[in-house]
Amino acid sequence: MTDLVMIFSSRVAYVAFVLLVGVGVFVLVDSDNLLKKVVGLNLFQTGVFLFFITSAYRSDGSAPLLSGTGPVVNPLPHVLILTAIVVGVSVTAVALALLVRVYNEYETLDESVLEEAHQS
Repeated sequence: MTDLVMIFSSRVAYVAFVLLVGVGVFVLVDSDNLLKKVVGLNLFQTGVFLFFITSAYRSDGSAPLLSGTGPVVNPLPHVLILTAIVVGVSVTAVALALLVRVYNEYETLDESVLEEAHQS
C-alpha cells in the first residue's frame, strides 16, 4: 500500500495534467455555450503547461549558469511556457471581447442558436 502511495505522490503533476486536459477537452466538445468553451480551452492550456514544466523538472539539477559541473536543468521549456502563458492570456482576452460583441448582437452565447440565426 505504501508503494502505491509513493508512486502516486511522485506522479501527482501527471495526474493533474491528465485531469486538466481531460476536463478541458470534454468541456470543449460537450458544451454549446461559447463562454464554457473558452473556459475549457483555458483548462486544456493549463494542463499542457503543467505537462511541459513537469517534464522539464530535474530534482538533482542546477541552473546552467551558476555551476559548470553536474546535471543541469534545461531552461528552454520554462521560457517557452512563459511565452505560451502570455499568448494564452492574449487569446483569452480576444475571445472574451468577441463573446461580448456576439452577445450584444444576438443576445445569446448558445452555439446552436447562433447557427440558426446565421442561416436565417
